[in-house]
Amino acid sequence: MKRTILFLVFALAAGYLYLGTGVDAFELTLNERFAAQGALPAGESGTYNFDKAHSFIGFKVKHMGLVEVPGYFRDFTGAVTYDAKDPSKSTVEFTAKATSVDTGVAPRDNHLRSADFFEVEKFPDLSFKSTKVEKKGASWIVTGDFTLKGVTKSMSFPFNISGFLPADQRSGGKMGITAETSFNRRDYGVNYGSNMPNGTPVLSDDVKVVLQIEANRPKPTPAAAPAGE
Repeated sequence: MKRTILFLVFALAAGYLYLGTGVDAFELTLNERFAAQGALPAGESGTYNFDKAHSFIGFKVKHMGLVEVPGYFRDFTGAVTYDAKDPSKSTVEFTAKATSVDTGVAPRDNHLRSADFFEVEKFPDLSFKSTKVEKKGASWIVTGDFTLKGVTKSMSFPFNISGFLPADQRSGGKMGITAETSFNRRDYGVNYGSNMPNGTPVLSDDVKVVLQIEANRPKPTPAAAPAGE
């Protein structure tokens, strides 16, 4: 009985130490296991369409200099055209519906849809379309035209291809992409907000953008049988 209790104590302690190594260590172990099983092969060329059910286009804005308030867009479309032989020839574009903005607070979301911010009746979409993909040092950088509230400006930011999965019964393959960047909202005519008595802005000018994208390549269409067969 004592041996059983000691075994359970050691097992729990080992589990605690494993969890204590953090999420990064867990993800590394999981990815290594997938790689050993051949589930993370080199990516295949093709067009990968954003999977809305497993993707996130979000943003964060600092409020009163204290905390970053998050939000995201529920309705969007996008695609990555990936060139496995030369990734610099790859392209990405996406469009988000401004009216689908969601911060979890309905009155604030309605305000964001107004002329003070997105002015959705006049500018229903915000979009990004790449113009260049290049490698700088150890990082891949995508440059493209970002359009918000009718204003288009060039934007560059690093991205990471987090992995590929082979074709299965639902898709012709999957890829994952993560990226973060920031921009000044006033460059796009979003000027709402004043300063508090101490000079701190009620809303930060800088908006952080967070992209977590899972994209699917369509399954190949079976070749039609020759006539007469």
